[in-house]
Amino acid sequence: MTIQWYPGHMAKARRQVQEKIKQIDVVIEVADARAPLASRNPLVDEMTSSKPRLMILNKADLADPEYNRLWADYFEKKGDAVILADAQKGKGIREIPVKVKELAEPLLAKWARKGIRPRSIRALIIGIPNSGKSTVINRLAGKRITKIGDKPGVTKAQQWIKLNKELDLLDTPGILWPKFEDPNVGQMLALTGAIKEEIFDYDESADYLLRFLGEHYQTLLMKRYQLETIPEKIEDLYDQIGHKRGILIAGGRIDYERVSELIFRDFRNGHFGRITLEFPPKTSG
Repeated sequence: MTIQWYPGHMAKARRQVQEKIKQIDVVIEVADARAPLASRNPLVDEMTSSKPRLMILNKADLADPEYNRLWADYFEKKGDAVILADAQKGKGIREIPVKVKELAEPLLAKWARKGIRPRSIRALIIGIPNSGKSTVINRLAGKRITKIGDKPGVTKAQQWIKLNKELDLLDTPGILWPKFEDPNVGQMLALTGAIKEEIFDYDESADYLLRFLGEHYQTLLMKRYQLETIPEKIEDLYDQIGHKRGILIAGGRIDYERVSELIFRDFRNGHFGRITLEFPPKTSG
């Protein structure tokens, strides 16, 4: 899947981040724990390389616990602080201000040495669409400050948010990159909701997911659709799922379009169980 999708507000957001980065003390990046690299804009490293970073692996409740630990180790070895979070339920949210203050400690110490009166820590919070960034902000603020929704691209403009006397947040629109060169990245972002459904093909995404589950999560796949075995041919797998769920059209034939959407929705709604779509580089097969 090669997708080009770069709305004007995203291009503007990128320019604004580059302009504001000098004012920022700490970067908070929100990624999807199910696809931590695919759900990171590679431009963020380039734009924020001079700042300490807190990686929030959100939706960790939907991801494989074993890989949650491995991904946390991966980012910590790169020098980032890491929090595994479930922003919908508030898990991990209280740790964020604590971690931000720890990351800002060298700066606070520098101010103290120079006799500079400390100001609020300024943190940039950034993430691709539908990473859960707005939910994280609302949880931190204890009230609804930003719009949230299942569709990507809800946040449209930058805004400063004063959380308390010690921490100010700069919220930015979710920034994707102009083109996904790796087709697997496009599929993972489609499955996790980072790109709008109107611009990708359910069939393609369902194919990708079934092949992935058949290789890495056979037990969960078989349990979800009550399968005794997983056939070698993807067409036969569709047939089995269609028959099990009674997704038929005239003449008893399988309605493959509806089967594809079923598979896609089952993943989006967490019906397969806890699944991670990509693995840290050192552990990938």
